[in-house]
Amino acid sequence: MDLLFTLDAGYLEPLKVTLTSIHYNSPAPEINVWLLHESIPEAQLAEVARLTDTFGWQFHPIAVDGSLWQGAPTEKRYPKEMYFRLLAGDILPADLHRVLYLDPDILVINSLMPLWELDMQGNLLAAATHTGIVDVTTAFNNLRLNTDHAYFNSGIMLMDLDQARQQIRWADIKRVIAEIGDYLMLPDQDILNHLYGEHILEVPDAIWNYDARNYATYFMRSRGVQDIHWVMANTAILHFNGKPKPWTEKHDNRFTALYLSYQNLLQKLG
Repeated sequence: MDLLFTLDAGYLEPLKVTLTSIHYNSPAPEINVWLLHESIPEAQLAEVARLTDTFGWQFHPIAVDGSLWQGAPTEKRYPKEMYFRLLAGDILPADLHRVLYLDPDILVINSLMPLWELDMQGNLLAAATHTGIVDVTTAFNNLRLNTDHAYFNSGIMLMDLDQARQQIRWADIKRVIAEIGDYLMLPDQDILNHLYGEHILEVPDAIWNYDARNYATYFMRSRGVQDIHWVMANTAILHFNGKPKPWTEKHDNRFTALYLSYQNLLQKLG
């Protein structure tokens, strides 16, 4: 199983918590961790390498020239590293054909293998959408981005890298940034949906990209089926979207203690 992360040094500690949760809940015969970054110091990368060595995994950090994204829409909470996943097919080795991209603000609480082995049916990506009890955001995003499909969350994506190498072009991304850059609210996610949304296979968010802020929404939308017991038995990925993040003191919901428990497990590993 090949896992991809793209981040800066500020997310290395959450990354290690995520990796710890994968180690305990989604074992696989072989796991390769690919990290695309711009300028993380070698000493900090070595800390991640020590952790992956402990788990018996392979760690592959790759430095990317961030100047490629000069002028692209970014904010403090959306750094340029978030764009690296869009061109992962060109950055990662040519003999790598599939990769599972994961945001670092997640916990894996059940096996990732069913997603990793998913038949993508010829699609470029597999990803989930996030909607409320009544879906009012899809129409807004369709109007904003001139699309006619669901709005996919880019935080967890199974990527067919062979398809990506054929379909994803830097020239197209630059064109979108130039044409509608001022209207991009979640820049790389908006670009992904605008250019490639028709080539994304939808997977259920309650299993593969559970928004940890919205327990009540899942519970009501499922007519009470998706309670906390269902989540712990069926959900594979808890995604801590938005702010505050679970590693901060301001975070306080029904999943905070679970996150902190994996943080403590990481600390015990030394």
